[in-house]
Amino acid sequence: MQWYVVASPLTVLTSSQGILTTLSQTNGAYKYDYATVPFLAEVFKLLVSGILLRREFLRPPPPLMTKEWKTIRLYPIPSVIYLIHNNVQFATLTYVDTSTYQIMGNLKIVTTAVLFRLFLRRKLSNLQWMAIFLLAIGTTTSQVKGCGEASCDSLFSSPIAGYMLGVLSACLSALAGIYTEFLLKKNNDSLYWQNVQLYMFGAIFNLARLIMDDFRGGFEKGPWWQRLFNGYNLITWMVVLNLGSTGLLVSWLMKYADNIVKVYSTSMAMLLTMMLSIILFNFKPTLQLFLGIIVCIMSVHMYFAPPNMLVDLPGVKAVPEDVVEVSVDRKTDF
Repeated sequence: MQWYVVASPLTVLTSSQGILTTLSQTNGAYKYDYATVPFLAEVFKLLVSGILLRREFLRPPPPLMTKEWKTIRLYPIPSVIYLIHNNVQFATLTYVDTSTYQIMGNLKIVTTAVLFRLFLRRKLSNLQWMAIFLLAIGTTTSQVKGCGEASCDSLFSSPIAGYMLGVLSACLSALAGIYTEFLLKKNNDSLYWQNVQLYMFGAIFNLARLIMDDFRGGFEKGPWWQRLFNGYNLITWMVVLNLGSTGLLVSWLMKYADNIVKVYSTSMAMLLTMMLSIILFNFKPTLQLFLGIIVCIMSVHMYFAPPNMLVDLPGVKAVPEDVVEVSVDRKTDF
């Protein structure tokens, strides 16, 4: 299966997540406990991966499964990184406004590429580096509002701690993705066995968060299992299934493609979300949005197109396919 066959639905699902989450609100508020959504998504991914792993057992040869503790103990690490990242996100939002935070979030495009090069030893060409920077510029441009807007002034008026935390958040997000790719490509184990381990620890960490919320709130709303499905409706379940399906597709890309493909998919999903918001939520399009989309499309072409489509070497003429070269030995008679 080609990577773009997976990246395309991933883009659609990622762009749908924000829209479904917005539609799941009632009068601008959530009637359900939003912390239960990631937990149920992890359980969904764990169940699907378990079913697919069982199917692999029914067909010879049996799937490869490393069961050594020294390997299994590495799988909680991505969950720990994401847990730290989530706390850094909340801390960042205490210093900067939402618009500034969203713009700073584009730093993870560049930090992912840097860590991709440093830790995974994957070399990128100069054109690919330029494409990645263009992608960051394009996504940032699409999020910037008009120069007369108040958000433009607030972009450079936040405390230095907010910017430092924003950079740390981008680095942690990139590190979690890079480490997950390293983990999935570390051996030839079945992807579904690796997913079972990842999502099992993910479910445990999300359950721990729900229990901590119970103690922080003094069990005011009851224990977590009593409020697990409170306020859920069809759209809320679609949010859970969308989030879970997105995670499954991301794990496939990590195993068989790489983090850069994931970055492009999620970045294009953000632009697609903005375009759909114009139709669904009367979002007013800006010139910056259209310019950002054009820049991002150029970036996609620069990164994934074959080099011979990007560089036109002067003085080199291609030989037509129907022309056969014949070598002739010339002899000079004296």
